[in-house]
Amino acid sequence: MSPFDETLLDDEERRHAIDASDMLRALAGAGAQVRRAVTLSQESDLERVAGGERPRAVHVAAVGGSEAVASVLDLLVSHRSPVLLTADGSGPLPGWVGALDLVIAVSKSGRAEGPVRQAREAGRRGAHVLTIGAPDSPLASAAAAARGVHVPIDSGTGHSRTALWSLLVPAVLATSVCGVIDVSASVLLAVADRLDAQAEACRPDAEHFVNPAKSLATDLSEIAPVVLGDGPVTGVAARRTSAMLARTSRVPSTWGRLPDAASQVVACLSGPLAGSGTTAPDGGRDIFADPYLDGPARPALGLVLLRDPVPTHDDDPRAVERHNTAQSVADQAEGSGVRVLAQVAGPGHDLERLADHIALTDFASTYLAIGHGFDPASAPGIDDLHLPRKASE
Repeated sequence: MSPFDETLLDDEERRHAIDASDMLRALAGAGAQVRRAVTLSQESDLERVAGGERPRAVHVAAVGGSEAVASVLDLLVSHRSPVLLTADGSGPLPGWVGALDLVIAVSKSGRAEGPVRQAREAGRRGAHVLTIGAPDSPLASAAAAARGVHVPIDSGTGHSRTALWSLLVPAVLATSVCGVIDVSASVLLAVADRLDAQAEACRPDAEHFVNPAKSLATDLSEIAPVVLGDGPVTGVAARRTSAMLARTSRVPSTWGRLPDAASQVVACLSGPLAGSGTTAPDGGRDIFADPYLDGPARPALGLVLLRDPVPTHDDDPRAVERHNTAQSVADQAEGSGVRVLAQVAGPGHDLERLADHIALTDFASTYLAIGHGFDPASAPGIDDLHLPRKASE
């Protein structure tokens, strides 16, 4: 990997040359995406989704960059609804899907093979169908054939990784209309404000020492990241962060969520990447290390800990338990010489807290790619893979 050059982050001309598709600008428009998606959803007759009644179950068909829509819906449904939600966009439509169920198929291009195929099959079975994607696309046609609802998305949102909120908002509002969850448009507008605030803090013309995303990107350039969420909301953010690090920054990482992943993370703290003969006691590079005698430097393990706000005495006891577990893992990591990069969301609705984390780490992943001289929107070899047509959209 080419060395990380943080001067690229503050040099507008060089940064633009690397970020040719202007991915940073697309990320900065996330708040506007939410507001536009709310308007488009309200114009799409969402009252027709599932006939205005609560479906027996919901299945989400999404692949690639759109898979995050399924993860967020699962977060909202699993904790607030008796309705079963499943997600799989690449395989066959589950055999149990029938006339009492809702299938939500998501594809920015409207051409992703799996979601289109599942939407068509759902229509043949008489299931309720909601599709979200490009207008005048195969996905929109599948919704029309099923007498379902298609929500068109704004074409100016870049690729699926930067269009998360355009794709997510219609799904959230539609499942709210039919009684699966309860999230109002006012909550989504608060999410838009939170995304705007993060975009302002992480804007390209803010120098790296006052820009939290640039600072995080610089820190990430020095570690092999383990991304850990301290609960349900931050677990979804951790999964998204790991995906963005891989696809955007080309940095492999692993992710987990507490308490389930506590044991495997703590085990890694005593593994081969937890310490190195070429690191100083403070975790920095040991200038006295001899590469001939000590061998090449190994990547240093680092813990990226995504946290909810510190719980108060009025919070659910489980939140306090999760907080204490996260603190214990962080303490053990630091005691093992592992660098801990902790990020704490502001208070608010689940979606607001999620927006805090996703916005920050999306920007950081993009700056990390730019600092290494990589175009964050593309990577060599991906177009040569024998994948289903538009499988990543």
